[in-house]
Amino acid sequence: MKWKIVIHGGAGNITPERIGDREGDYREALKACILEGVAVLKKGGSALEAVVSAVKALEDNPLFNAGRGSVPNEHGIVEMDAGVMDGRTLEAGAVTMVKHIRNPVLLALKVLQESEHVLLGGEGAEEFALQHGFELVDNRYFITEERWKQYVNKFLSKNKKVVEINSLGTVGAVAVDKDGNVAAATSTGGLLFKHSGRIGDTPLIGAGTYADNEGAAVSTTGLGEFFIRTATAFQINLLHKTGTSLQKAVQQTLQQVKKLGGTGGVIAVNSKGEHVIDCVSPGIFSAVAEPSLKKIDNEFSVETYLYALELRCSTSHT
Repeated sequence: MKWKIVIHGGAGNITPERIGDREGDYREALKACILEGVAVLKKGGSALEAVVSAVKALEDNPLFNAGRGSVPNEHGIVEMDAGVMDGRTLEAGAVTMVKHIRNPVLLALKVLQESEHVLLGGEGAEEFALQHGFELVDNRYFITEERWKQYVNKFLSKNKKVVEINSLGTVGAVAVDKDGNVAAATSTGGLLFKHSGRIGDTPLIGAGTYADNEGAAVSTTGLGEFFIRTATAFQINLLHKTGTSLQKAVQQTLQQVKKLGGTGGVIAVNSKGEHVIDCVSPGIFSAVAEPSLKKIDNEFSVETYLYALELRCSTSHT
């Protein structure tokens, strides 16, 4: 069984014109983050460990809307969500509305490992974090200069539709390990200028995050309200589990999202190592890595994608 890992850094109004000369920065960031997951899988680690490692790296990179680099809500405060799921056991953990956790995905994993619950929120989630040795950080740690400028621009133009490159984004990872087990992890700062207390699809198991060895591991990104209404991640898993190809399962479900007026994207992988990256938006920050066809144990390939056109011209889905 060959391992494989796929990550995303958000989907939305991602076009060559909007990215400009920062394309190289995004590709290098995606490659660096996916290599954290690759390092786990190369050593024989589990899919769950790999997706958490990759998402932690995405949270630490200020280019993406999760962890450091998260967008502020209407009051200029960062509220973050994360979810993880193990396809082998169907165990899951998630946190929502956390304001002082450096890496929300690590807290979501701790909920999976140490709690009888699946989803913890707000102050209760941070109390749980303190009980398990997590350090709380000042909320200002998460807001970069670029994010604050986005917030100010949005504040000054409340009645205008202002959409930055990845201010709607989310980060996530799905993987299959050498034993054929799949896992998914997703993390986000949510929507720029969102209503305080708003919860999107990311921490809702079955909406933004899902993993099942008998179906697929799925992580979504985009306008979360639409992914909640269509139970996107679970629906993709169920369609695939009951005989629909992974490609068609993703496409059909994304079309439902689009029909309702939503935009965004999906990454998915099954226990056979088949994967899909797709979106109903101009582009998606994403990358995929797997062992190379070369007969060298430590050799692997990494491909990065920024635009929908790249995905639809690619033959890398299987």
